[in-house]
Amino acid sequence: MADTDPAELERQIERTRAELAQTVDAIADRVSPKRVAERGVAKVRANAEHFVAQVGDLVTGAAGPKPVRLNGEPEDLWADDRPDLAPILIGVGALLAVSAVIMLWRRRRP
Repeated sequence: MADTDPAELERQIERTRAELAQTVDAIADRVSPKRVAERGVAKVRANAEHFVAQVGDLVTGAAGPKPVRLNGEPEDLWADDRPDLAPILIGVGALLAVSAVIMLWRRRRP
């Protein structure tokens, strides 16, 4: 007869009400525009970092093999022989900025 005990029923109702409130809060947090935008920005940032890393790997690989070290040459002789990624990164950044401006301009056009 524990199921018909009014005090036990009230406790179950309160517990269910609290769980429901947490679920509703979690859903509201998940679909809020701010959270959706934050997830979108995080995804774009992760994709951009991955892309830049791949470009860096391509550029580093395109530099070609290092010359064979002859006897007597120091091991760090070629340490400063790294490709300059700055122009590539500036170009990628400029491309992303121009693309964003074009997309915003097209959205706002009547």
